[in-house]
Amino acid sequence: MNNRVVITGLGVVSPNGINVADFTHAIKNGISGIRHDQELKDLNFSCQIVGEPQIPEGYLLNYFSPLELRNLKSSGIEYGVIAGLDAWKDAGLALPTEDEPDWDSGTIFGTGTSGVDKFRIGIDIIDNGQVRKLGSGTVVQTMASGVSAFLGGKLGLGNMVTTNSSACSTGTEAVILAYERIKNGQAERMLAGSTSDKGPYIWGGFDAMRVCTYKHNEEPEKGSRPMSASASGFVPSVGAGALVLESLDSALSRGAKIYAEILGGNINSGGQRGLGSMTAPNPVAVQRCITEAMKSAGIKPEEIDTINGHLTATSKDSLEIENWAKALNRYGNDFPYINTVKSMIGHSLSGTGSIECVASVLQIDQDFIFPNINCEDLHPEIEELIDKSRIPTTLINKKISTLAKANFGFGDVNACIIFKKYNNG
Repeated sequence: MNNRVVITGLGVVSPNGINVADFTHAIKNGISGIRHDQELKDLNFSCQIVGEPQIPEGYLLNYFSPLELRNLKSSGIEYGVIAGLDAWKDAGLALPTEDEPDWDSGTIFGTGTSGVDKFRIGIDIIDNGQVRKLGSGTVVQTMASGVSAFLGGKLGLGNMVTTNSSACSTGTEAVILAYERIKNGQAERMLAGSTSDKGPYIWGGFDAMRVCTYKHNEEPEKGSRPMSASASGFVPSVGAGALVLESLDSALSRGAKIYAEILGGNINSGGQRGLGSMTAPNPVAVQRCITEAMKSAGIKPEEIDTINGHLTATSKDSLEIENWAKALNRYGNDFPYINTVKSMIGHSLSGTGSIECVASVLQIDQDFIFPNINCEDLHPEIEELIDKSRIPTTLINKKISTLAKANFGFGDVNACIIFKKYNNG
């Protein structure tokens, strides 16, 4: 089969907006969600700023029962369930009331870790010889598939319910995998997304690797500087994004709003060969991922209007731009517009791809290109490749037909997806 696949629902939990409306307002206006974190300062972290969603007191009761919340210590599950249920509701899909599962609907919802804080509590309990006090929620909160298990139960999903995990490419990979399942006729609807846990036990390893910025602890909003000459590393953050993917026939049959269409995508690995390593991308694989995604989508490089990049504010930003330019064979003024939400929210690791996919789809649906902030001092290596005008620093109101979105993760893994404005032709 070769079903057309469209996006009918969006949900997001981000440092600069915990719902789609607030998130849209923030990215249009270049509003940062990065703040100082006193706990990281007390723990002697070099980087003492983070992007963390601001969840109001009592807000979780809209998504979890009081019993579920009693011992819930997994921020990633919290964010993922909020984003997932919001996307489902946004798609106009009702919560199940029947005893029968929804055999046509499933979820692929990624994460990097789950319940790290729950693990820490459990370690102390076990070390004190009190294993029977762990509680029944420990397993589901600490297993990687905890987030998809929660969503599967709340939505009564009877199709594939699983969790993928591929470092920073997790979210975009989840969307591609869900797209392929619907395209091949194995499901009518899939909830795709990803999430990440928060806290020093997640971010500590990156701080120790010295890949996080340390120069902006007193001015948090200036800390995340993708493509900037003064970038000094990424700002750790957390959050979740979710998209409801649906066969076009299903969406049309129920009169659903269609945000965008997915034309194709590609997932690959550089095998940690050549210039690739556990932490560095193999440029040959990155370029191949982009070109194969275009081939899958049936488009030519000149059809891409906008790129939503990975662009973490590390030394690899220039290499990423070079890889895009070589893969598209487009340079200077001919290069598409390119932007990244990370300038406003930091790098939310396994959650980043899905949040950025939501931002990408919003741009297509609402005809705008959001600004990059903190890159007024564009890196000279980037400016040698593409014209500065291709990196907008103010909002551009412009119709977008085709957008390429990619993420590249630790382990030398890559994912690139092609979104397009829907037309019924």
